Amino acid sequence: MSATNDHTAFPEDFVWGAATAAYQIEGAAREEGRGLSVWDVFCSCPGAIDGGQSGERACDHYHRWQEDLGHMKDMGLQAYRFSISWPRVLPEGTGRINGKGLEFYDRLVDGLLEAGIRPFVTLFHWDLPHALYCRGGWLNRDIADWFADYAACVADRLGDRVSRWCTFNEAGNVGSLGHHLGIHAPGVSLAERDYFRLVHHINLAHGRAVGVLRERTRGEAHIGQAFNQNVDLPASDDPADVKAAEEKAFSFDPGNPWWSAHLWIDPLFRGAYSDEVRAHYGDAYEETVRDGDLEDISAPMDFFGWNYYMDWARPQQSDGQPVTMMKWAVHPKGLYWGPKILNARYGLPVEISENGLASMDWVTTEGEVPDHFRIDFMRRHLRELRRGIADGARVGAYYYWSLMDNFEWTLGYMPRFGLIHVDYETGKRTPKASSVFYRDVIRSHGACC
Repeated sequence: MSATNDHTAFPEDFVWGAATAAYQIEGAAREEGRGLSVWDVFCSCPGAIDGGQSGERACDHYHRWQEDLGHMKDMGLQAYRFSISWPRVLPEGTGRINGKGLEFYDRLVDGLLEAGIRPFVTLFHWDLPHALYCRGGWLNRDIADWFADYAACVADRLGDRVSRWCTFNEAGNVGSLGHHLGIHAPGVSLAERDYFRLVHHINLAHGRAVGVLRERTRGEAHIGQAFNQNVDLPASDDPADVKAAEEKAFSFDPGNPWWSAHLWIDPLFRGAYSDEVRAHYGDAYEETVRDGDLEDISAPMDFFGWNYYMDWARPQQSDGQPVTMMKWAVHPKGLYWGPKILNARYGLPVEISENGLASMDWVTTEGEVPDHFRIDFMRRHLRELRRGIADGARVGAYYYWSLMDNFEWTLGYMPRFGLIHVDYETGKRTPKASSVFYRDVIRSHGACC
C-alpha cells in the first residue's frame, strides 16, 4: 500500500466501492435454471419474514443489471463487491452446471470491466442451495468439498477477469442467526456439539476454496473473508483501556460462544483452535477435527474483510443517542480503532467490506431522496477511518453497504440501506443525495469528507 504524508488524504491506492448480495437484489428466483436456496424455503414459512416478503423478485437486478451498472458509473465506483448465487450456478449444489447462470455473471463482469470498475466476488453470502441442506448442509463434512467444487466452477469461468475474491460473508451469522437462534435461514437451533461441527465444516470449506482460487485464478489472486467480529471501543486512548477492550472482544465466553473469534477467525490465522475451544467442546472437537484439517483451514489470505456497523458491546451508551432504523447505535470511532486492532492481531491489511446506515428514505414530490443523515453517517465514519490510517492503520478499501435498497432478510423491504432508492412496485431507481456525496468522495479521494 502506498504511504502518504498528507493526514487529510487516503493512500493513493485506496479503493472505493459499494457492495450487494445476490439473494437481496437479483430476483429471478425461479428463472433460467436457478435452484432453490434455503432462503427461498425459509421465506415461505409463515411469520419468518416481516410482511411475508421474500427475495423472489427483490430489485430485479438479474434483468436490470445494465441500468444498475450505469448508476455505478455515474457514481464513479472503483470496485463493486457482489456475491454469486450458488444455486443459480449449481441448482443442486453439486454436479450439473447451469450455463445460463454463469452467463449472467459473465455479462456482469464484462460490463464492470468495460466501465473501469473492479469486480470483487463473494462466493457465499448466505444462500445455500436447498438441495445441499437436504443432504445435511453444513453438518455434512462433504460440504467442504462441495464448496471447493463450486469455487472451482466459478473461478474456471471468471478467474481470467476476476482477481479479488471473498470466500464467505459473515460466516458467524450463518452459524449464530441461522443455526443457533433460528431467526435466519434455515431456521434451526443446533445442540452445541453439532454447532461446532458446523463451524469446523464452514472453516474447512473456506480453506479449501482459498486453495482452489489460488490455483485457478489467472493472474495474482487477492483473497480474504468478510468477518463481522466486534471490536469493543476503548473507554479512552489510555493503553490500559485499549488492552482491556481487546481482551474483552477476543475472549472466549463459554456461556455465549456462538460468534466467538476463537471459532470463526483465530483458527484461520493461527492454524489451531484455542485451548478454551478444545476444552469447551471436548469429545465433539476430537470427533470433528481430522488430520490435515487445520492446515487446510489456515490457507494464507491477503486481506481481512471487516463489516462494521456499530460496537455491539455497547448498543446504547446514553438516552437519546443517535440510532439507525435498525436501532443500531452510531459509533464512528469503530473505524478508527477496529482496523488498528485487527491489523495487530491478524497481521493483514483490512478492507472495510461493509459499512452503512438504514434509514426511512422515500422519493419526495420533487423527485429527490434527501438522505442527509446517511451523508453525515458516511462523513463521520470516513473521517475516523482516515484518522486511523494517518495513525498507522493499514486499510486498503471501503465498500459502502449497499449500492441500492434491497431485501433486508427477516426485516423484508422496510429498512433502506442503499445509495440508490428502489421502488419495489415499479423497479424504478432514484439516486439519493448520498450517491452524489459518495461520488464527490471518490473524485476527491476522500478529501471532501
